[in-house]
Amino acid sequence: MSLFNAYLIETSADGQVGGRLTTLSFDQLDPGEVTIRVHYSSINYKDALAATGKGKVIRRFPCVGGIDMAGEVTESADPRFVPGQRVIATSFDIGVSHHGGYAEYARVPAKWVVPLPEGLDLKEAMAIGTAGFTAALGIVRMEDNGLRPSNGPVVVTGATGGVGGLAIDMLAQLGYHVVALTSKEAEAAYLQMLGAAEIKLTSSIDFQKVRPLEAGLWAGAVDNVGGPILHWVLATMMQAGTVASIGNAASAKIESTVFPFILRGVSLLGVDSGYMGFPTRQRVWERVASDLKPRHLDAVTRVIAFNELPACFDEFIGGRVKGRTVVRIGG
Repeated sequence: MSLFNAYLIETSADGQVGGRLTTLSFDQLDPGEVTIRVHYSSINYKDALAATGKGKVIRRFPCVGGIDMAGEVTESADPRFVPGQRVIATSFDIGVSHHGGYAEYARVPAKWVVPLPEGLDLKEAMAIGTAGFTAALGIVRMEDNGLRPSNGPVVVTGATGGVGGLAIDMLAQLGYHVVALTSKEAEAAYLQMLGAAEIKLTSSIDFQKVRPLEAGLWAGAVDNVGGPILHWVLATMMQAGTVASIGNAASAKIESTVFPFILRGVSLLGVDSGYMGFPTRQRVWERVASDLKPRHLDAVTRVIAFNELPACFDEFIGGRVKGRTVVRIGG
């Protein structure tokens, strides 16, 4: 096959960013040791920002979008990977400054590639994708910092998002008492289905009146939101609590105090799933395929065809998507 289908993000002469379905040739692929026939990709909020130009995500034009991919090796210059082997590649520069997963073929550096762990198929790997990997990495980091179900409740902010929902599912099956913080009261049943023991509405909190320290409520927290909500989370952490800072859906800024850290020993852990290397990346994917594998993955996942991809990005930008969207690329 000399040509293959791809979704290419470009910039116009007047600086407008947009994407289109097109065809590419193999000599247009980026450098790398491993060539992958992509079976599935997924849509993350970051992908929607990149494709629509709503965020300054793309660092090189033109660029095939899609920060996630799962498929089968067709060529490899690295002895760790052989033709026919099923693999995952997510994050790093994929879909940002290196052609990504929205194409029937991709070529990437071997150090970005993870063998598909036993316990996952390719579609499941993309239903989990960067969102699930990020949630799992946050949980693993908190566990490494001493978090256990016996320590107390864990709150998850931005609970209906891709990362939030998967974090709830993972934490609940590990035995944690999970509290879902959301602005979407209508999604309470959905969050309870995922495993949330309690639903807390953001409307019940007056963020303008949050003191530097409030009553300690949480042993752990997965924060996808930032801004005033993260300040409230920090102020309501229990002694020696641990917070995984994962996203900034509300704001990249935080106005808080040092009191949670110096008076309660709270730990604020940064979760960078984009460039987390090995062996941690492999370790987290193996956990995702075993004890952290979401129990309700099918219920929170929709699968779309490749040609449906362009119409989906505005749903993400408008906050009208819950759960995960997998894109069937080929294979």
